[in-house]
Amino acid sequence: MQKEDCFYLGKIVKKYSFKGEVLAKLDTDQPEIYENLDAIFLNLRNNLVPFFIEHSQLHKSELLRIKFEDVDEEADADAIMKCDLYLPLDLLPKLEGNKFYFHEVIGFSIEDVNYGKVGLLKSINDSTAQSLFEIDNNGIEILIPMNDEFIVKVDRENKTILVETPEGLIDLYL
Repeated sequence: MQKEDCFYLGKIVKKYSFKGEVLAKLDTDQPEIYENLDAIFLNLRNNLVPFFIEHSQLHKSELLRIKFEDVDEEADADAIMKCDLYLPLDLLPKLEGNKFYFHEVIGFSIEDVNYGKVGLLKSINDSTAQSLFEIDNNGIEILIPMNDEFIVKVDRENKTILVETPEGLIDLYL
């Protein structure tokens, strides 16, 4: 399995018991849909390795407590500590309307209601307090906050996102 065929689900953050159980912090608004997985991929030394799950359950709402097959003691759990978790893209629930996954809209054209064509969405920066669309406009980078109030329509068929930004925001970059 290649990383580009998968989505990032979360990270193993700490050990839970001396029997090899671990706690994973999931990067999702709906952790409950990942509670009964059979297997998951762990990123070990830049390789996605499948691990089979004996049992798992939500722990304090946002953490998933996982018991993997063949991870039976603390030393085994130490070996997978801080590993990123991945699942195949086909396990992602389908989103509709103006909801989208970041990976799915990369390459979409961004158009503003008032300004017109802004450019091509090259990435999404979610390392700041407010996630940002990073748009390429003929070599000039334009940043638009990913605010629900700014997003008018996500058109998957035409690979376009229509936004309505505050007056002058796009002009700041040009």
